[in-house]
Amino acid sequence: MQTDERIAVSMAELLRRQGYAATGIKQVVDASGAPIGSVYHHFPGGKRAVAATALRQSGAAYGELVASLLAPHEDIADGIEFAFAAAAEDIEQTGWANMCPVGTVAGEVADVEPELRQVAAEVFDAWITNGAALFRARGLGDDDARALIVAVIAALEGAFVMARTMRSSEPLTAAGRGVAAYARTLRSVGVRSG
Repeated sequence: MQTDERIAVSMAELLRRQGYAATGIKQVVDASGAPIGSVYHHFPGGKRAVAATALRQSGAAYGELVASLLAPHEDIADGIEFAFAAAAEDIEQTGWANMCPVGTVAGEVADVEPELRQVAAEVFDAWITNGAALFRARGLGDDDARALIVAVIAALEGAFVMARTMRSSEPLTAAGRGVAAYARTLRSVGVRSG
C-alpha cells in the first residue's frame, strides 16, 4: 500500500472509531507508520484534507459493501434484512466500533466543518444514486427506488448510532425489519399498479 493510502486508511479507521474532533495527526502518523512529513507532503491541507480523502475512499468501499450484500438476493426486502443482520453481527463482533466513518463524521461536523459536510453529502449522494439504480433494476420505479435507498441509508446510519450507544444489535435488526416491510409495501403497490 502506498504511503498516502496508508495515511487515508488509518484516518478512516480512526474516524470510524472516534470521530473527527478526537482524531489528531499524531494518531494518524502512529497508526499509518508514515513520517509526519509524509502526511503534509501528500495532504498539504493537513487533517481536514486527510479526512476528506478518507471519507471519499471509505464511502466508496462502504457503498460497494452494501451493494454486495443486497445484490445476491432476488427479493429486495430479503436483501435488506440480510444486510442489516450482517451489520448487526459485525458491529457486535467488533466491540461496537464498526460504525461507518462517513455517518460518524457527518453527524459530528455538519455545522462546523463545511468542507467535510460537503464531502459526506457527496458520498451520501453516490450511495443514493447507486442504490436507486440497484432497486430500479429490481423493478421499482424511479421515485420508489430513490425513496427506498434513502430509507435504507437513514435507517442504517441511525441504527449504527443506537447500536453503538446501547451496546445492542437490536436497533439494526429492528431497522432492517422495518425497512424491509417498507420495501415489501413498495413491491406490492408496484405489482398492483403495474
